[in-house]
Amino acid sequence: MKKRILFTIAYDGTEYAGWQKQKYDGVKTVQATVENACKKLFGKQDIEVIGASRTDAGVHAMGQRAVIDIETPIPTAKIPFAIRSFLPDDIVVRKTEEVAESFHPRYNCIKKTYCYTFYNDNFCNPIVRKHSVFVHEKLDILAMKQAASYLIGTHDFKCFCAAGSNVTTTIRTIFDCKIERKENFVNIIITGDGFLYNMVRIIAGTLLEVAKGNKKAEDMLSIIDSKDRTKAGMTAPAKGLTLLEIYY
Repeated sequence: MKKRILFTIAYDGTEYAGWQKQKYDGVKTVQATVENACKKLFGKQDIEVIGASRTDAGVHAMGQRAVIDIETPIPTAKIPFAIRSFLPDDIVVRKTEEVAESFHPRYNCIKKTYCYTFYNDNFCNPIVRKHSVFVHEKLDILAMKQAASYLIGTHDFKCFCAAGSNVTTTIRTIFDCKIERKENFVNIIITGDGFLYNMVRIIAGTLLEVAKGNKKAEDMLSIIDSKDRTKAGMTAPAKGLTLLEIYY
């Protein structure tokens, strides 16, 4: 009897063209890599891995979620150990659990948490260069925190949506947005019921402008009210973004 299994997956997105499979051969994606590993483990060719979040090229994850439907004698809790030899070192299945047949990883999601990381020092740190964005200017963390506070609540976040999105509404709810400085790392940890295309990266770019003194913290209010992408900051590079957790 088939069962639906929910995977929790961590990956370094540096070498991948995002999560989602591409129609062109030879494009390396996380979804396709996990599917190929599942086919080898279970000996089946009709396995589809359905993900919760379509992370972009270069974006990382600690808590991506995805499901497969499979009939297998392997105990569900043992699958992470069984599949690891079929996966590259930059993808790890951290946990597997059985869920209801009707469960959908994207539609049943109630909120997500992302972290955007800047490395702030006089010189770049080559050890962390693939997972953070280097900034040498002095940053005003207090102003950054004030600006971030204006994001909390339900708003039309069209100003933080990149071109090419086909969503029916740009209204989203942000539950929390914390700014944490730990030594040379500045983390933006943001939780919401959903995010628009490049939304977290544009927010990060806008908060960076505030931290550098190029925008005022209170400018965040007028930027949101404008619903105008050109009023917000740059789209920060993908490598600084990590999907931390998806909640159900």
